[in-house]
Amino acid sequence: MDTLIGQTGPQSGAGDMIVDGTQATFMQDVIETSKTVPVLVDFWATWCGPCKTLTPSLERVVRAAGGRVKLVKIDIDANRALVQQLTQLGLPLQSVPTVAAFWRGQIADIFQGALPESEIKRFVEALLKAAGGAMPTTELLAEAKTAMEAGQFDVAAGTYSEVLQAEPENPEGWGGLIRALLGLGEEAEAVDALSRVPEKIAEHAEIAGARSALALAQEGRAAAAQVGQYEARLAANPNDHEARYDLATALNANDQREEAADALLEIMRRDRKWNEDAARLQLLKFFEAWGFDDAATMAARRKLSALLFA
Repeated sequence: MDTLIGQTGPQSGAGDMIVDGTQATFMQDVIETSKTVPVLVDFWATWCGPCKTLTPSLERVVRAAGGRVKLVKIDIDANRALVQQLTQLGLPLQSVPTVAAFWRGQIADIFQGALPESEIKRFVEALLKAAGGAMPTTELLAEAKTAMEAGQFDVAAGTYSEVLQAEPENPEGWGGLIRALLGLGEEAEAVDALSRVPEKIAEHAEIAGARSALALAQEGRAAAAQVGQYEARLAANPNDHEARYDLATALNANDQREEAADALLEIMRRDRKWNEDAARLQLLKFFEAWGFDDAATMAARRKLSALLFA
């Protein structure tokens, strides 16, 4: 390949991760650089409408990668000889935009057309994973999740904020920030954060879960002060389903997840259709708020399945 495509051009600056490439610089900017850093090559044209949408999205994703991937933009009309050589090598450049990912001097993947930015991010994440790396935000999200599990909500909130500085439309970042603020007892700040979630991701599962967690926290705050009253009512009448339902809400507010789920399941055992299936619907709301991979969610799901299909 290197014998076909021009001469090695001058080396780009180490910090210059978005460049305009030419036939003269292709070997250095793409082939040589890709031996250490994955490289995206954006083949575009001035007359191409979708290119005007794709290129800015590519640039944002590459900037968010923090130097872990490089973007080289090639104007196909200004570099016809290069395009012809690459086409002969099997690269499909009959239409633009076309984006080719290079790693270790070889083409690792290709996509064509103006993909949404979320899909571009997934494409880059897959490329980085193949290269043994990850997006900086992926690592930050993992750190934040570890902090949340350890109850270090202040650390988690700061780390989720870092994610959002790099990727303002990251749903995991917003959902995590809202949950971390709830963990700190800063309900007003959590409400404010929810109000600032970009409309584009407002219905994402992470945001829906955080919204449910916030709603349950608000419900539970009022219920938590009356746990003794609910328990007394149940001692007097085990079929007081309203008291058991309110007790479940209070237990959840106190982060007693297993006990909260068991209270709702007990209502279902006694009267599955009570209050138009309210116990099951509240339990599903708990699952959404806790997260579907949470240990309490998975345990309660097994109990729910056993109850429903007994």
